Amino acid sequence: MSLPVPGGRAAPRRVTRRAALRWGGRAMLGAAAGAACAARPPSATGVRPTGPRLARVAVSWNRIIRRVVGLRPFRPAGFVLRAERMGDQVVVHNYGHGGGGISLSWGTAELAAREAEAAAGRERRAAVLGCGVVGLSTARLLQRRGWTVTLYARDLPPRTTSNVAGGQWTPTSVFDRDAAAPAFVEQFALASRIAYRYYQDFVGAGYGVRWIDNYYLSDEPPGDDWLAGLLPDVFASATELAPHEHPFAASSVQRVRTMLIEPAIYLNALLRDTHVAGGRVVVGELRDRQEVAALPERVVVNCTGLGAAELFGDEQLLPVKGQLTILFPQPEVDYIAIQRGLYMFPRSDGILLGGTFERGDASLDVDPEAERRIVEGHRRLFAGMRTAGAIPARMGHYPG
Repeated sequence: MSLPVPGGRAAPRRVTRRAALRWGGRAMLGAAAGAACAARPPSATGVRPTGPRLARVAVSWNRIIRRVVGLRPFRPAGFVLRAERMGDQVVVHNYGHGGGGISLSWGTAELAAREAEAAAGRERRAAVLGCGVVGLSTARLLQRRGWTVTLYARDLPPRTTSNVAGGQWTPTSVFDRDAAAPAFVEQFALASRIAYRYYQDFVGAGYGVRWIDNYYLSDEPPGDDWLAGLLPDVFASATELAPHEHPFAASSVQRVRTMLIEPAIYLNALLRDTHVAGGRVVVGELRDRQEVAALPERVVVNCTGLGAAELFGDEQLLPVKGQLTILFPQPEVDYIAIQRGLYMFPRSDGILLGGTFERGDASLDVDPEAERRIVEGHRRLFAGMRTAGAIPARMGHYPG
């Protein structure tokens, strides 16, 4: 709650860690799966904002520069991270991260590297299957431990699934709570914390990682609190804002600071680092276990994502379709906005508008109806920003 302070201005309302993620976790899942909520008109609150001025996103159909579609490798019970012996090889599995591949990559890579070292004895040569963010992170951590690494991949950046990701650091849409075992939830929390710390070492233009404020908008009360209970330290910055502290037409607004990763920059930097550290890359497709067994390395780390369904027979893996509509860049927009069914990420290569999480849909075709919902929903959201707290879009600098 807000407490009155001298001068009549309300003090910022600090959200309890549990309540903050209770609300934020629900908002993110809603952004992936829910229907859009239309923003109320600017007069809905009647409050003149006095907080930081946020640039309004210019949303219109003639500002669209491209559309991308990707398939998330989702397992209801959660990602697979374990070692098994297959003949004279040790195979460490590290796949199935759903919508949290970028967020969790350093965490599960660290845990996979520990598994490899525990199972491999003195062996220090490894094959890493896959060149997305999970494969590259795993390769780098093995190299840091003194391993010689060869990456085997069908696709390289910028043609990986990771390149289609939005890049917000928030480990959500990873598993179904009712399908995950308690031991997995503990592993998920550990991987999240490890990754959160590792990414901080990459903040800067060279890796395309930066800190950014996330605004979660809602007209509904908070949901359940399980994610907050797991990661209260990670989301300790979460703050509930009073109406005068933001320009959005929403009855509940919470702000939390996290990181935004730009895949085009970040993945190329990781691939470069892998080469510099002596790593090899072999481009080609491994079609079955026999071809994996024929590799010269006796330690194999499987980071193939959806490819693990066919390569290693995982029948729990589901494709989850996601699509993004990308507008011309607006450098003055430096915040993330998330409303149920919608999310906006500002990157240097464009403004990303998203809001789909289609389970079992393996189509790579753009869904026009989903795009219409996303574009029009964002148009209403940003049109509803109160002008005293919103910087007008610098339309003169961008086509359209």
